[in-house]
Amino acid sequence: QVQLAEAGGGLVQAGGSLRLSCAASERTLRTYHMGWFRQAPGKEREFVAAISWNGGNTSYTDSVKGRFTISRDNAKRILFLQMNSLKVEDTAAYYCAADIQPWTPLSTSLSAYEYWGLGTQVTVSS
Repeated sequence: QVQLAEAGGGLVQAGGSLRLSCAASERTLRTYHMGWFRQAPGKEREFVAAISWNGGNTSYTDSVKGRFTISRDNAKRILFLQMNSLKVEDTAAYYCAADIQPWTPLSTSLSAYEYWGLGTQVTVSS
């Protein structure tokens, strides 16, 4: 059982920055693809960014390209999401997730991720 715990959310003004982190309980995190998703009130959960097990491949949704950066530290079992130039529309609960089948291509689909954290709230004010 993989346990994931997000941290780093908060309230920030538009144009500001936040860095989210996701700590994993399993040493085998280094072998999993990892992703960040978000869910705004009244909306479906959506893909934000993903990173392959070795960090060699990343993927972003178009709305965050050039503003968000996903990274990982496998030695410390931590996933990061650096969020710059935040916009009001980035307001959401952010979730990290683990895809424990790293032999498959990096996915943007929620269904590919087997384990999820409880989320951290990001609120961007105008």
